[in-house]
Amino acid sequence: MVQKQQVILFMNTNALPSVRSLALLPGDSQCFVTRAPSRTGRCAKRPVFRFARTPRPKTMATHVRISWAAWLMPLLLLTLPAGVQAQFTFTTNNGAITIKGYTGVGGAVTIPSATNGWPVTSIGFAAFYGCSNLTSVSIPNSVTNIESEAFFGCTSLTSVAIPTMVTIIKDDTFYQCANLTNATIPNGVRSIGNYAFEWCTSLISVTIPNSVTSIGVWAFRDCVWLTSVTIGTNVASIGDDAFDFCTNMTSITIPRSVTNIGSQFYGCSNLKGIYFEGNACSVVSFALARNSVVYYLPGSEGWGSTFGYRPTALWRPQVQTGDASFGVRTNQFGFNVTWASGMTNVVEACTSLADPAWFALQTNILSSDSFYFSDPQWRNYPARFYRLRSP
Repeated sequence: MVQKQQVILFMNTNALPSVRSLALLPGDSQCFVTRAPSRTGRCAKRPVFRFARTPRPKTMATHVRISWAAWLMPLLLLTLPAGVQAQFTFTTNNGAITIKGYTGVGGAVTIPSATNGWPVTSIGFAAFYGCSNLTSVSIPNSVTNIESEAFFGCTSLTSVAIPTMVTIIKDDTFYQCANLTNATIPNGVRSIGNYAFEWCTSLISVTIPNSVTSIGVWAFRDCVWLTSVTIGTNVASIGDDAFDFCTNMTSITIPRSVTNIGSQFYGCSNLKGIYFEGNACSVVSFALARNSVVYYLPGSEGWGSTFGYRPTALWRPQVQTGDASFGVRTNQFGFNVTWASGMTNVVEACTSLADPAWFALQTNILSSDSFYFSDPQWRNYPARFYRLRSP
């Protein structure tokens, strides 16, 4: 008889939970922390729920796999170096190795690229699940696939570089890696899964490369120290609540490729500006990003006085008066101008605001989000005033 999955729920608050289906882990029952409630049931305290799970049901197919593994594993481990035997459990399929588990003491771990001529190509489901002593991991470029929850709950992991041949960061891959400060996502990854970096509470910055087309729900939720987010130019969809509770994020730029952004930025108490490079897209709500303004570029379409229940304003070029570039440098007066990449900006000057006669000094097409302007003729005038405009 096939055993049914049993789930026991312990609740430390009266709020209603949001429960998603849970994949079984092999072996004894394990406890772990699930998500905070969803938008329909969430509360300010964000309660924690714990689940106890039974072993994987032992169907006939499972018995066959166990029998095969029991025959294969001793043979495989006999061919591996002694140091590797002590750290990893493996399976093989068509001459390629998948890491299924880790039995080492933690610290800095290096995954081999090959063993006795067999390439290591995959890190299996929950392979490093709950390895709280793992501080860093070196993953070889031979790895093309990292399964869901591979590094779930590796709370001491501080940095990781995802191999260049991996195309999908799957659900929960780095969930609750609370000390992860740096995650390198290579140009080649196409999608970032649901909950992929949720509760990475030490993550400071993230660059999502141009190869990525979708970001999953809750992907960076509760990354409370995340201050810098760069989203690639080909992202079309950002899942609901992907950046909720990023409490130290002050601004974010949404590329013109985005067509669906869902509901975002709940609990982002320091978020002041949400900058859109393209036309208005499909949105559910930014209503709970209470301090933010949505900015749009001249010439873009679909904008009204509000967007996602937040007020809108025209996004204009800005002179940066507070950084070290502002003022006199090497006999020139200059400053940085920030705006959106691809926009054309004209710097004009005049000598009197009482009777201004503005004339163009410099025209720039921004290749990034800023450029530096300098005026070598500033000493030739008793006063000089500057302004920015778009053609």
